[in-house]
This record gives sequence, C-alpha cells and structure tokens, in this order.
Amino acid sequence: MENLRLTENLKLHEAFKQHFLIGAAVNPLTLDTQSELLKHHFNSVTAENEMKFVSVHPAENEYTFDNADRLMSFAKENGMGVRGHTLVWHNQTPNWMFEKADGSTVDRETLLARMKSHIETVMTRYKGSIYAWDVVNEAVSDKSEELLRPSKWLDIAGEDFISKAFEFAHTADPDALLFYNDYNESVPEKREKIYTLVKSLKDKGVPIHGVGLQAHWNLESPSLDLIRQAIERYASLGLKLHITELDISVFNHDDRRTDLKEPTTEMMERQAERYGQIFKLFKEYSEYITSVTFWGAADDYTWLNNFPVRGRKNWPFPFDAEHKPKQSYWELVNVANS
Repeated sequence: MENLRLTENLKLHEAFKQHFLIGAAVNPLTLDTQSELLKHHFNSVTAENEMKFVSVHPAENEYTFDNADRLMSFAKENGMGVRGHTLVWHNQTPNWMFEKADGSTVDRETLLARMKSHIETVMTRYKGSIYAWDVVNEAVSDKSEELLRPSKWLDIAGEDFISKAFEFAHTADPDALLFYNDYNESVPEKREKIYTLVKSLKDKGVPIHGVGLQAHWNLESPSLDLIRQAIERYASLGLKLHITELDISVFNHDDRRTDLKEPTTEMMERQAERYGQIFKLFKEYSEYITSVTFWGAADDYTWLNNFPVRGRKNWPFPFDAEHKPKQSYWELVNVANS
C-alpha cells in the first residue's frame, strides 16, 4: 500500500522533468475546484479563455485583466510557468476591432495600429512572467483549395497580418517564445499548409520561435505514424514544438452516442494505452518538444462536454472527476520511468 501511495503522489511534472514542462489549461472555476491537483501535478498553466481578446479587451478603451491577473498570481505563488493564449485569432475577437464608430469597416492601417496597441498592452503587463505566447491561432484553412482561412484579419489587413503580429509581439517582449498554434496539425494536408505558412514566416526573418500542436486527439485518430510525421516535419524547420491543447476524447470522430453516463472499461484501457504511446513519442522527440499542456486537468471539467455532440459527457484526461489517477496516469508514470 505504501508503494502505491508513493507512486500516486508522484508528480507528473517531476516524472517528466528531464523532458518537458507539464501544463494544464485553467479557468476561474478550475483554479478553485482543481487547485490542489494543479499545484501537485503541473508546473505550467495556460488560460483557457481569460487572455483571449474578447476577455481582456472587450471595448476599445476598456481592458479587463482581473481573471488573467488571478491566473498569473496562482502561477507565481506555486512556481509555475505560464503560456499565453492567444493574441490574434479569428474567433472571440470583438467586432469593435474591425469597425469604425459608424459600423463601417476600418482600413488596414487602423486595424494594424489596434492590433499593435492590444499586443503591446497585454504583453507588457505580463512581460517576464510568460515564457511563451500563442501569437496567431488557427489561421490556416481546413479547405483544400485555400492556405489561409477567411477572416476579417485577412480581408482587411491582408496576408501579412500574421507576420505583423509576430513583429509586434517580439517588440513588446523580446524574451518571450512566440508560437503559431493550430489544430488538425497531424492531418497530412493541413500539416503541409501549416509547414508552408511557418516556413514562409521563417524565410522572411519573422521572429517566430515555435509551432504549437493543439493535439485534440481521440482513441484512434490521428495514427501514431501521422503524429510522428508531423513532429518531424515541424522540427525540420529548426523551431521549438509545444503540445498546447492535449486531450484524448473517448469518442471517435463519427461516434455520436449520448447514452453513456460513465466511460466503458475498454475506453479507459484504450485511452491509457494511447496516452502511453503518445508520451513515449513525445519523450523520443524531447529535444524539440519543450512543453506539453493538457487542455484541462481532470474529467470534472472539459470543453468536450457537450461538444461536438450536445448532451454528451467526455472523459479525456489522466485524472477522473474526483481528481483521482486513472489508468492513463499510471501509464504516463510507466513511460516516464522507462
């Protein structure tokens, strides 16, 4: 029993300390409800939503930093690093950013000036306390025929809104690592588009330091081979890699069930096996991967509840709804010690 207790107390971040930081996305609720779990197992945190544009800058002359400040205080008190998420995104950006007072569309110069002001204000506030920022989030299109996703940023400022964001961010905090972050990053077609975008930025001398792989994966997809190919492809650019939003849904893409109140034994076994395989891969590439962040910490709270299927619960993390270690946790400990 004593050995079991010792292993149960093995902190995930200590288990992987030779390899990478172990992070969790948090919000005002989970900073309270998961406080002890976070302090014990994680040495990095990311704001799930509280540093996004609409949260900190809802109106042109109004900044609301209370929730972001609280996260920063929690991290500082507990010796944790912080990843900043996110500065420029097509989503969760208020309309005022793109509009004049009369509701008409602003010009390119105005939009870029507003972007610069936002980035400077947010990054300067936390300068020296955030080790990495997702500067631009999800700018690559999922559609075959286009590289960049249609957005107001693209329509008004043009393609170089991306390079401008990185330049403004680097000026605001020259010591922060700056990342391009995206999902479906291991799907070959999108992988190549992300690679093309990031390579073009690097070739132009834009201050970009890394690629964020969101890693919203499930029990089957993407395959380990595809994950490996993605890691190698991005690493070939000579940039750092962060796993930024990891969770393993127990439902595969076409599984629309809503009847499960608890995960099946088979799901938990497969999830544990999957976490083990994935972290073994991360360890193998830890000269490139310097941070691994789960998009949450335990099964009592996940954005995958009710998404993409309404009325459905999910169980994507190594800790259960009571914050107890699941089979997945033990598998991670085994990988760390192997």
